Amino acid sequence: MPASAERLSWLTGFTGSAGVALILRSRAILFVDGRYTLQARGQADPDLFEIESLVENPPHKWMADNLSKGARIGFDPWLHTIGEVRTLRKALQKLQAEAVPLDVNLIDTIWEDQPPPPAEPARVHPLDLAGEAAADKLSRLAEKLAEEDVQHTVLTDPASLAWAFNIRGSDVPHTPLALGFAILSASGKPHLFVNPKKIAGEVEAHLRELAELHAPEELEPVLASLSKGATIGLDDALAAERLRLLVDENGGTTVNFTDPASLPRAMKNEAELQGARAAH
Repeated sequence: MPASAERLSWLTGFTGSAGVALILRSRAILFVDGRYTLQARGQADPDLFEIESLVENPPHKWMADNLSKGARIGFDPWLHTIGEVRTLRKALQKLQAEAVPLDVNLIDTIWEDQPPPPAEPARVHPLDLAGEAAADKLSRLAEKLAEEDVQHTVLTDPASLAWAFNIRGSDVPHTPLALGFAILSASGKPHLFVNPKKIAGEVEAHLRELAELHAPEELEPVLASLSKGATIGLDDALAAERLRLLVDENGGTTVNFTDPASLPRAMKNEAELQGARAAH
């Protein structure tokens, strides 16, 4: 995670790679998996946080068993996937409770020294290492959309973004990713949403040939304009609930559509296989 997104660590003190915090008016619960049971008890203040199992008693199950009837649970729709929110809403229905998407992240409103989002320079992944030109990859992805009768899809996985556009970055420690989003279409140029500070010179020229370039804050208005009367494919396991809400609010139809880059980027070509051998 980039430092600006380490909200769980800032709030609870817990620094493990997987966890969820549920903050109620009079209780706070930290959910972690079996790798982190001892760590969570050592890092989170026991006077403030109860520790629960993320696997055996996940948040939606805990809420169904412990919340009062009619409760309202706020969440940041940018940080929870479509599938996660569906599971949460199903659990809350039994209590006539409600999951409420918030316009702002409440942690961000009180985290006074929150670091800025990363803006490390991106770089072009050379063709001799990629083994396939980005234009050809994007053409294959567009064909997949057309086959499935989906007009547009949003790439939300930065690994898919790196593969599809042949770029690498340094936004995340130990992982060569440039954070951003892309909207792919069955016909027409993709839209790529990245911080302009990341893509100067050669990288900008490379990407401008492949896509319409936008700042990240333009994702919502562009997706809203493309949604009217269109079928938008979103991966329930990867896409933020906010994207589904945005499409629905602007007259589009969402369908569960597996990230079209996930399978082709897992099928390594000869250049990628040789790169793995060389790296090892």
